[in-house]
Amino acid sequence: MDDDTIRPFAFVLAVKDLEASAAYARDSLGFTLGWEEMAGWRLLTRGAVRLMMGHCPDALPAAETGDHSWFGYLEVDDIDALHAEFAARGALILNPPSDRPHGMREMVVAFPEGHRLMMAQALD
Repeated sequence: MDDDTIRPFAFVLAVKDLEASAAYARDSLGFTLGWEEMAGWRLLTRGAVRLMMGHCPDALPAAETGDHSWFGYLEVDDIDALHAEFAARGALILNPPSDRPHGMREMVVAFPEGHRLMMAQALD
């Protein structure tokens, strides 16, 4: 199997409250909402990033999974501008942008049910 036959498609998140989780990604993180007509699923997109949210009312909440609540690490062009945008939209920012010893400037964003996402920009 050739490595270029595997391509990213989407992060898949199990959520208890599908409508509230999708609305948060749209309103607080600037994603575009899709699959509104599909029962049990929502597709959210921003640029090349896709989130597929599945309604899983009986699943263990992400907030109770500890370090397993992390689902992605995304590199961006301007972390400080993204932080300002997210803050203005009321996003759940756990850690604002900070320079890290491994050459990245990172911030942590959370979702209401506890999923966590790292956003980063390479330091020059």
